[in-house]
Amino acid sequence: MGGWGMTFIIMGLGSFLLNMFGVEFALLMWVDNWGPTAGTAIRLGFTAIGVVMMIAPRWMNRVSNTESGKPE
Repeated sequence: MGGWGMTFIIMGLGSFLLNMFGVEFALLMWVDNWGPTAGTAIRLGFTAIGVVMMIAPRWMNRVSNTESGKPE
């Protein structure tokens, strides 16, 4: 999931930064259909989902090792 997570982070942050210059990724051009505030929220949501996708597997692995009694 780390690869997908990084993709979401890059798309979210890249779209956020490019939007400041009036440019947009073709894949995410639809996010401003509901206005600039909603577009910004969707971009930040993409970034947040990416961060969760990067962190969740590591956290789940740590939890499962702790429950099984294995040292970290």
